[in-house]
Amino acid sequence: MAVITLKRFEVLGPADPVVAVAGEDVVLPCYLKPSISAMDLHVEWFRVQIDNPIVHLYRDHEDRNENQLPSYRGRTSLFPEELKKGNTSLKLCDVRGSDDGPYKCFVESQECLVSVAVGTQPLISIEGYKEGGISLVCESKGWFPQPQVVWMDSEGHSLPAGHTETHTDSMGLFTVRRRVIVQETETNSSAGSALIKLLILIFNYQKVQICNHYVKLIICCIPGEMFHRAHPWKVTFAVIFSLSAVGITGCAVLIHRFVKLRKKRGILAIDVTLDPDTANPWLILSEDRKQVRHGVIWQDLPDNPERFKYQSVLGKEGFSSGRRYWEVQVGDKTYWRLGVASESINRKGYFALNPSSGLWALSLTGNEYLAFTDPSVLLPLSVKPRKVGVYVDYEEGQVSFYRMEDKSHIYTFTGYKFSEKLFPFLSSGFSYHSENSAPLIISPVIYTDWRN
Repeated sequence: MAVITLKRFEVLGPADPVVAVAGEDVVLPCYLKPSISAMDLHVEWFRVQIDNPIVHLYRDHEDRNENQLPSYRGRTSLFPEELKKGNTSLKLCDVRGSDDGPYKCFVESQECLVSVAVGTQPLISIEGYKEGGISLVCESKGWFPQPQVVWMDSEGHSLPAGHTETHTDSMGLFTVRRRVIVQETETNSSAGSALIKLLILIFNYQKVQICNHYVKLIICCIPGEMFHRAHPWKVTFAVIFSLSAVGITGCAVLIHRFVKLRKKRGILAIDVTLDPDTANPWLILSEDRKQVRHGVIWQDLPDNPERFKYQSVLGKEGFSSGRRYWEVQVGDKTYWRLGVASESINRKGYFALNPSSGLWALSLTGNEYLAFTDPSVLLPLSVKPRKVGVYVDYEEGQVSFYRMEDKSHIYTFTGYKFSEKLFPFLSSGFSYHSENSAPLIISPVIYTDWRN
């Protein structure tokens, strides 16, 4: 007679690698679905495909780390109170370069995979004019193992670049630096507002096949007019750009046209309320539905068609005509995404972060601000916005963002043809680091005439 064992729960983890910074703490998320207590269960975290792989062991209601990898001693812990809720996440303190790679969380007979990538945000700066072009240098620190740096043009072709300078610090982490000279071409000339687009990819190869690479993609845009300075005979005909104060953080040189809303009538400041039926189960909404933050445990919510698989939520009020405006308080958070999404955006799987998927949004990751165009555009904001205004003109196909502290323009999506209902879109990001634990807050709009 066959014996059938029914699976009581699933062990689930994040779909994307957890990005950690050397020297800081990080949480490797893992949880049970449904969220039954794990207090009486065997929970083991271990490295994949290495000898003596135990990172942390919990058994018989206590930690049993006698056989733990020596490099992890004193640096790992579970969350005792959260175990009661099915949260088996692991806290890893004082991250090192050697922590990079795939991990597995094993709970009874079930397991999930969590990948950790260690590295920091690259930095690109202008060195000046050389050999008839513009010399750029990229530097990135805190990587393990040693990464590769590749400069590419907007079509994905590799650009001839100097050799990669590599150094290691006292922690064994790699710093890489590589220069490239960008020459003027027909496609990046000064006609109109043409820009040359460069891509920098930083690969972080692992020694195992699971999670075999981590890719950091950066967009770097240079106005074509800047190439005139590299050719003295063109100066008479060029707009002269001063480079004395140009420093590029987050890999971008962008000259934005100043966009100001023309005086219009009929702008409606909407009172956005978040829709709990769309909220991913990681997200926690406030009672008044005006705030959203990332929780530490998966909520057992109905898997209705409107609910996002990934950490996103929509406003309850949609619109299919007119001009709409609302404001979101982002405060000191280090990760967020906000904007507007179409009604048909994919709720049950991956969707590209650009208008082709029905998303017009900005994001902050660490110190990097992006506009989700295709490809994304890096925004060199000199002052961090704490409150962001969102303006949508449905008939004009325009979505604009503003820093409300000084009412300055951040970015505008323009030239689109909307054909379905649009909704406010928010994603608050993981809250495992204390600086990102605060919620995104829908702010009441004080209706002043600056938008009119």
